[in-house]
Amino acid sequence: MDLIHAPFVPGVIQTTVDQVINWSRKSSLWYMLYGIACCSIEMMATGASRYDFDRFGLIYRGSPRQSDLMLVTGNVNLKMAKVLKQLYDQMAEPKWVIAVGSCAVSGGPFRGSYNMVDGVDQVVPVDVYLPGCPPRPEALLDAVLKLQRKIMRPQRQGVAS
Repeated sequence: MDLIHAPFVPGVIQTTVDQVINWSRKSSLWYMLYGIACCSIEMMATGASRYDFDRFGLIYRGSPRQSDLMLVTGNVNLKMAKVLKQLYDQMAEPKWVIAVGSCAVSGGPFRGSYNMVDGVDQVVPVDVYLPGCPPRPEALLDAVLKLQRKIMRPQRQGVAS
């Protein structure tokens, strides 16, 4: 859906406040890194000059109170799950999570291990899953674009997304 949804009249823009707010949210995602394993290297490559997260409006923030997107990259063990949940709870609303890599999505090769979480969705709600071991930077950019499309969808009152 376009931001502007009326016939063209010179000098007049017609839209809704919700669409403008959602557009600004999707265009300025501040992400908090929760890099644990090898997928973090691919995430760093995505933030570097060749792929450049900045042109999508993604800015790294070191504090959960300034972040609205959490990128969980790598395997989460049971000790780390408590910290991950605490950081997620400290983030301001609205907040989103992308699970990056097979380990974050389903536990990867460590699935069923005594000290590993079988998917980060058992700890925090996940909005976009990005499988792969490790996923390429292009795939991470595609996951961000999917999240941006999800943010732009109109939310119906009383219905969970």
